[in-house]
Amino acid sequence: MKFKKVLLLIFTAVFVFVLAGCGNQNKDTTVKVGINNSDTEIWKVVKKKVKKEGIDLKVVEFSDYNQPNTALAQGEIDMNAYQHRYFLNSWNKSHHTDIVPIGDTVIQPMAAFSHKITNLNQLKNGAKVAIPNDASNEGRALQLLESAGIIKLDDSVKMPSTKNIKENKLNLKFTPLDAAQTARSLDDVDVAIVNGNVASDAKLDPNKVIYTEKVNAKSKPWINIIAANKKDKDNKDYKKVVKAFQTKAVAKEIKKVYGGSAIPAWNNDLK
Repeated sequence: MKFKKVLLLIFTAVFVFVLAGCGNQNKDTTVKVGINNSDTEIWKVVKKKVKKEGIDLKVVEFSDYNQPNTALAQGEIDMNAYQHRYFLNSWNKSHHTDIVPIGDTVIQPMAAFSHKITNLNQLKNGAKVAIPNDASNEGRALQLLESAGIIKLDDSVKMPSTKNIKENKLNLKFTPLDAAQTARSLDDVDVAIVNGNVASDAKLDPNKVIYTEKVNAKSKPWINIIAANKKDKDNKDYKKVVKAFQTKAVAKEIKKVYGGSAIPAWNNDLK
């Protein structure tokens, strides 16, 4: 009788151990991604897709351009998705970080908005123009104005600043602001050059854009990316997240959220 009790106890212990092991095997892997808060609905689609792959995707929202890379470098999140390639390159150089792209997402053309004019040709002498103050987006905004024939830049400078303006016939007064503030400056300036995600956050009407950045082969530095620390660039779970993003269902949600102001870039051959 005692032998049977001992055998039963051993069997029970083994059974519990096996169940515990099975439970651990079925446990989802948690991956944290930092995003711009305007992309929440898009990442809900991704979250649902990777759940089937055994990944519990935790979405962490940020409201500015500095926090997501800091959080990633410090290990608070595993990846982020909010910036273009040029911004990341500039960030790595100035902050001595080693963050790398692991997948393309969208390209969001910059656009000029105004509460005072309906065409850039209506700008008057001394008009005030708000532009983003970070190096990459400032240069991009100035190149937009050059493509519209408003100013001329020093062609020898790859990423210009206001110091590299060669011709400014209208004596435009530039107001560099944090990118997130450009949309809010419209009552105080004549024109604001606004990033696509910032315009969406501010609920600016895309039908009231007065000039849009041209999208072509020169736009490749402005393709937005999913990024991770270099040591994690080959992480299989992170690659699954990228694959889940680069799908028709996500492209459909991008169009729903942004209309035509964000273009899926993973299958777009820019020419």
